[in-house]
Amino acid sequence: MDRVITIPALGDNFIYLYQYREGRALAVDPGESSRVLRVLRERRLKLGMILVTHHHGDHTAGVAELKRETGCVVGGPAARHQAGLDHSLVDGQILTAAQKPIKVIATPGHTRAAVCYYVQGSDAGRAGMLFTGDTLFVAGCGRIFECDAAAMWESLRRLARLPDDTLVYPGHDYTVENLEFALTIEPENQAVGDRLRQVRQAIAAGGNTVPSTIAQEKLTNPFLRVDSLEIREALKMSAAPAAQVFAELRRRKDVF
Repeated sequence: MDRVITIPALGDNFIYLYQYREGRALAVDPGESSRVLRVLRERRLKLGMILVTHHHGDHTAGVAELKRETGCVVGGPAARHQAGLDHSLVDGQILTAAQKPIKVIATPGHTRAAVCYYVQGSDAGRAGMLFTGDTLFVAGCGRIFECDAAAMWESLRRLARLPDDTLVYPGHDYTVENLEFALTIEPENQAVGDRLRQVRQAIAAGGNTVPSTIAQEKLTNPFLRVDSLEIREALKMSAAPAAQVFAELRRRKDVF
């Protein structure tokens, strides 16, 4: 048993339940508790652990109640704002609570103490899974609050080096807006236009916009494509360092 249950919450957040074996699950970024508790009851699942990617309340507000109701343990990056952790997690740490190793990847940028969680793929060909919080979105990335653009760019580069088939589970659904922005930068990128049509069709049919894959993000996410000639020419930054191109993209997205 190895599956991800996506729980929409708070308008545009995604909470995830990773069911790693029959009857057992861990939760990622529970911004509210009631929906998680309902799914646990409906699926007859026991919550063993909560993993948080960063300290913002829309990713953590449900932690305390879930811990009281289920007795689960909580892991996340150490930060002065983050209360209720049983385990402070650091870059490169391997978690073995689930059946597959889960690697902690530090991704400062959106906040200083931010991490992503990479569930390694299997030898049988099952793709790995990446829970990205507010670092990497479908066709986008998080706003930069506690670091600089260079730090966020380096964090995204780390994620882009994961296997292409890795499934990407972000913390928010900004997908349509992100793809619309991407088209303003790369209007001739057919992959972006195709992806936007697919996403709109999925939404109209009542589906989700996640997961994406690392390969798909490399084709359609402008924040991973700062070396694209079309992007650099659109920004008039053909010879600029990659981190500067990224910073200009982020500035434009902030006011899009």
